[in-house]
Order: sequence, then C-alpha cells, then structure tokens
Amino acid sequence: MTFAATYKLGARLFWRDKAMLAASVITPAGLAVGMPVLMRHVQADGVAAATEIFHGSAAIILSLTAFMNIAVSLSTRRDQLILKRLRATRLTDGQILAGEIASTVTQAVVVLLACLAAVMALAEVPFPAHPVAFFGAVIGGAVTMALLGAAYTALIPRSELAAAMVMPFFLVCAVGAGGMGPLLQYLPGWLQNVFGLLPTSAAVHAMCTGELALPALNLAVWALAALVAIRLRFRWEPRRS
Repeated sequence: MTFAATYKLGARLFWRDKAMLAASVITPAGLAVGMPVLMRHVQADGVAAATEIFHGSAAIILSLTAFMNIAVSLSTRRDQLILKRLRATRLTDGQILAGEIASTVTQAVVVLLACLAAVMALAEVPFPAHPVAFFGAVIGGAVTMALLGAAYTALIPRSELAAAMVMPFFLVCAVGAGGMGPLLQYLPGWLQNVFGLLPTSAAVHAMCTGELALPALNLAVWALAALVAIRLRFRWEPRRS
C-alpha cells in the first residue's frame, strides 16, 4: 500500500458516507450558495452583499468540509481499528495521516470552488479580484483546518461524540470570519480582535483584500501548532475503558 492508496481510500470512504456528505458537503454548500443568492435579490446593493456573504461562507466550508470531516472520519477509523491495521502495513505514520489530510483538503477545495462557480452564475458574484491570494487562501486554509481537525481528535474520547465536539470550534470559526452574517459587528472590540486571529479569519481576509503576508503567517503558525499536537498527542487506537 502506498500514499496514493491511502489517499484513494480516504476519498472512497468519504463519498460513500451519506451522513458525512450531508453534514460536510451538502449543508455548507447549500449555505455558501443559498445565502449569496438570497442577498442578491433582497439587498439594494445585491452583488456586493452577495460577494461579502460568500467570502464569509468560505469559513463555513473550511470548518465543516475540512475540520469536521477529518476529525469525525479519523475518530471513526480509530475506533474501528482501521488506523491500527494501516500501521501494520508498510506505510509510515506520516504517510497514513498525509493521505487522509490530502484527501480532505482536496474535497474542501473542490467544494469551495464549485460554490464559487455556482454563486458567479446564480448571484452574479464577480471572479475574485485577487485570484492568487484567493486560491492561495483556499488551499492554505483547507490544509490548516485539516491539520487542526486531525490534531483535535486527541480530545475526542469516542467517535460517537465527534460531531458534537467539533460544533463549538465550527461556530467560533464561522462567526469570527463573518460566516454568520453581521453578528461579528455586535461583539465587543476585544472579542473581534481575538476572532481575527483564527485561521478561517485569516483565510477570508486574504480572499477579500488580496493581502498574503499576515494571513500566510497566521495559517503557518496554526499549522505548526497542529503538527506539534499531532506528533505529541495523536492516538492511533481507542482508549481502553
């Protein structure tokens, strides 16, 4: 078995899991397309409002399709002893996790770009003014959120609790990046600053402004923290009761 085989295995299991598809693809895609289309037709500045809400919706896609997806899937495969069996092959630990993470990143990027194409057609959202920053933020954000999701599994005691335990992180990331509309504007200034440090906020900021330096630094710090946590705390087998 090779890295490519692990990548294909993760993708195959993902697309066959109807519950996971509903939670991490259909729901975020529906929100990322539906809300901009709604804003396009109910707001006076429809196109601008649709563009703004789509950028915020990108945080929802990254949180659900990248972070939640890999946190739930790795927790489930850990409890089903799939990860333990994979370690018995010639694959290294790094190859196993890299295949899972790469598969998740691909899925998140595909979903986000498909949503971009949909809102361009249905809500007249313009093509990104800063394409390099936009696509770099999409890929960088997906990689960082997937790494954080893998690291987060150390806090999940059983796979049955995985979906519920990722919800707080999802809500914080979505609100902090504007994925829940203008809610962020009504929060205290200090809390807005804290939310601005989140990886989804950095990714959305790069998509909106074209700035790369600070968002890239933010994502790099979060990714490094996730790698350290994976190295030190990742569990390959379920806890023994």
